[in-house]
Amino acid sequence: MAMICGTDCVRTLVELERDAVRMADVLRGRGIRVGDRVLLKAGNSVGYVAALLALMHAGASITLLDHQERPEATAQVIKQAGIVLCVVDGEALMPETSVACVSVYELQLAAVRSTATEPLAADTWRALPDGLLMFSSGSTGSPKVIVKTGESFLRNLKRNIDLVGHVETDVLVPLLPFSHQYGLSMVLIAWLSRCSLVVAAYRRLDHALVMADLCGATVFDATPATYRSMMNIVGRRPALGSALTSARMLCVGAAPLDAGLVTRCEQEFGHTLLDSYGSTEMGNVSFATLDNPAACGQAVAGVDLSVVDDDGTALPAGTVGEIMVRTPDVMSGYLDEFGFLMPVVGEWFPSGDFGFLDDYDNLHVLGRKRAVDRLGYTLYPDIIERKIAKVVGSSAKIVALPDERTGTQLVVFIEDNGGRSATFWRERIAAALPAYEVPNRVVVIDNFPLNNNGKPDSKRLEELAVSA
Repeated sequence: MAMICGTDCVRTLVELERDAVRMADVLRGRGIRVGDRVLLKAGNSVGYVAALLALMHAGASITLLDHQERPEATAQVIKQAGIVLCVVDGEALMPETSVACVSVYELQLAAVRSTATEPLAADTWRALPDGLLMFSSGSTGSPKVIVKTGESFLRNLKRNIDLVGHVETDVLVPLLPFSHQYGLSMVLIAWLSRCSLVVAAYRRLDHALVMADLCGATVFDATPATYRSMMNIVGRRPALGSALTSARMLCVGAAPLDAGLVTRCEQEFGHTLLDSYGSTEMGNVSFATLDNPAACGQAVAGVDLSVVDDDGTALPAGTVGEIMVRTPDVMSGYLDEFGFLMPVVGEWFPSGDFGFLDDYDNLHVLGRKRAVDRLGYTLYPDIIERKIAKVVGSSAKIVALPDERTGTQLVVFIEDNGGRSATFWRERIAAALPAYEVPNRVVVIDNFPLNNNGKPDSKRLEELAVSA
């Protein structure tokens, strides 16, 4: 029997679907109609999963935001997307807004009085042209809203399931935020596969490992940094490693995977980390599997990969270039500032990532320029630099340093010859950024070191960051 196991409650999947249908009935009673855009901004919980399914059943256009996203960015998305209702929890950072808000818990309480009994259905939601809107930051630091149909999202997950091999007897443990592509995928894969899902506290990995063991976890999904942290915890408390050892698959994604971590995992838990590749825009693209554990594996059925040079010419196996993806599951486009769709143009989608295909069509991803993994999030220092520049009124440069615990440490250099302290700037930067983007250290300098081209010398800044 499929179960949804949370830190404070356990529901069968059938019970959760019944809860979702009743929550959808409450939402309709509050005036939500098919196609209305509703913001879901909350942390991971069993209630979050129920609310997500409820919005699907109601046929709402669902906009997802991380619960830590700053109120200012949230306000912009509410306006840009034309949000009519916000579904939140107590941890969500919300702006002052005239749009009505309801808590996940309030919906759960109200649903108890509902007598709705129809089966959960997502057909209406799947058919919406804007069934799912997901937030990311653009190159200018302005919010970007990615638009997908429910049909394309679920169809892509079916390809995922078929290649990776999720089954009804699985117990999935995604140690990821559900408001992002990877975490959301695992929640809905559990629903589509009719298997069990563990909603664990992914920021308290010791607790998560205990819970996973009690629930009989079979599949873990997490970032490389999270696996490093779990290995360090198990090193101090060996008994916690039993859940990882007894699992049948340890899956990883969202950031480049280094060979040392793979080797360590094999030695300590007897499993090869199964890497994957995808993005919010493209969906899930390729997966290493138990039968083919090489790199990021082969593309899912119906998706094509190519690696090209700067001129767009396809490169032979083993040659590094930009990864191009042709997929029927690509996003519909972005919302413009007025809430209208800017559609995707072209048959092939340029990923912005670099890698190569081997002789067996396995994808080897070498990373995105300036992309880093930190605390389970994929961050782009160039974007954060621009956000900080608006705060400080001058240039800022970020150096990303590897860190076993969080994935990355961010050191920001600020040009300021006015004598203001690092503490002065850190307080202002922290007020302007979501918690997961706030740099670990702030270094104030009079002027950036320059290279022969007159540009900031990245190598010298990295040296300064290491020694600071």
